[in-house]
Amino acid sequence: MRPTIADVAREAGVTKGTVSHVYNGHRPISAPTKERVRAAAKKLGWVPNANASALAGHHTNAVGLVLHKNPDALAVDTFFPVFISGMQAELSQRQVMLAMQVVDSQSAEERAYRSMAHGRADGVVVLDIHRKDWRIPFLAKLRLPAVLMDVPRDYPGFTAVRIDSGRSMEELVDHLRAQGHTRIAHVSGPLDYVHAYERAAAYVRTIGNKELLRQGDFTAQSGRRLTSELLSLSYPPTAIIYSNNVMAIAGQSYAQEQGLRIPEDLALAGFEDDEICAHLNPPLTSVDTGPAERGRLAAQQLVQVVAETFPESVTAPAPVIRYRGSTEGKSPPGDCDPRDV
Repeated sequence: MRPTIADVAREAGVTKGTVSHVYNGHRPISAPTKERVRAAAKKLGWVPNANASALAGHHTNAVGLVLHKNPDALAVDTFFPVFISGMQAELSQRQVMLAMQVVDSQSAEERAYRSMAHGRADGVVVLDIHRKDWRIPFLAKLRLPAVLMDVPRDYPGFTAVRIDSGRSMEELVDHLRAQGHTRIAHVSGPLDYVHAYERAAAYVRTIGNKELLRQGDFTAQSGRRLTSELLSLSYPPTAIIYSNNVMAIAGQSYAQEQGLRIPEDLALAGFEDDEICAHLNPPLTSVDTGPAERGRLAAQQLVQVVAETFPESVTAPAPVIRYRGSTEGKSPPGDCDPRDV
C-alpha cells in the first residue's frame, strides 16, 4: 500500500494537520518539527499529492512562462514553439495548465511575475537567464517557485535545468579545423545572456583570441549585418559559427548573394537546429539542443517544486551536432594568414 499523510504523521509524532502545514506553508512550523516531518516522509516514500496540495493551498493548478521578447523576433524564432510544446506535453499528462505571457519591458515582466505570484500560477519556468539576472532575487522575494533554465551552475533556493553550452562550440571549431579552416569567426547572441556568453567563452578558449568574435542579437538583421562586416575585412574568415539559426540563415543568404560558394568559399554553422536547416541549399550544419526535451524537463521539475518534493537540479541531454553540407567540403582555398608568409 502507498503511504498516506496519516502514516507520515504517525511516524513523525505529529497530527495530520501539522504535516499539511509543513508542505503548504499556511501556519508557522518550527524548524525541528519540519525536519522531523520531512524525514518521516522521505523514510516512508510519501510525497504530497499535487491535486490535494492545490486544493489545500488554493493553488491554481497552472504554471507560468513569461517571455521578454520582441514579438517580431519571437515570430521567426523556432526554439520557443518547440520548447513550449515539450512543456505542454508534460503538463497535459498531469492536468496542469500553462499560463504564458509575452512582454517587451522589464516593468511589464515584473507585473507579469507579480500576477503569477498573486494567484495566476503556482510557479514559473525562467528562460534566457542573464549573467546578472534581476529576476532571481525578485522571484525569491515574491516567494514564487521557479525552475531556472540552461544555467551552468546551481543557484541557492532554486531548482535548475543545466546544459553544457560550451562543449558543442568546441566540437564545431574542431570540426572546422579538420576541414582546413584557421580563420573561424563567431557571431554570438547578446553576451549578457548566460547561454550566449558560455558559447562565446568556449569559442574564445578554443580559438585563443577574440579577433573574429562579433556580438549579434539573435535577429536575421544582425546575422546579415555582421556577416557583411566580417566578409569585408582585409583578411576575412572562411568559416562562421552563429549562436542561432536565424542569424546563420541570414548570413548564408548574404554570402550567396555576394557570389560565395557554401562551403567551398565559406563554411557556416548555427545553433538551435530545426527542420528548415535540412532544406536549405546547402543544408545548414547546426547544433540540436533538444528544446522539446528541455521543455519537458522544465515542466517536470516545476511540478515537483510546486508539490514541495524538492527535486535536485538536472542536466539536460548533451546537445547533438547535425553535420550537413554547409561545413562538409574540401579545404578552403588560400586559408593562410599572409602575416605568416
